[in-house]
Amino acid sequence: MNDEDILARIQALVEEEHTLRGSGDGDVPDRARLRQVEESLDQCWDLLRQRRAKAESGKNPNEAEARPVSEVEGYKQ
Repeated sequence: MNDEDILARIQALVEEEHTLRGSGDGDVPDRARLRQVEESLDQCWDLLRQRRAKAESGKNPNEAEARPVSEVEGYKQ
């Protein structure tokens, strides 16, 4: 998976997140699916950051791997 693939996945997840949250018409989102989408987004962003950091430091970005949700969700921002 390259950066463009990851960015495309992020875009698809963002669109799904917006759909799940509704258009502000009072719809209640599917909370379980919304949580999965949010976790997947966090994983994708983390993977993209890893790839970019490896590339900037002269390493192979393809060595970056998606981290488990439990690890990614534990980061402080």
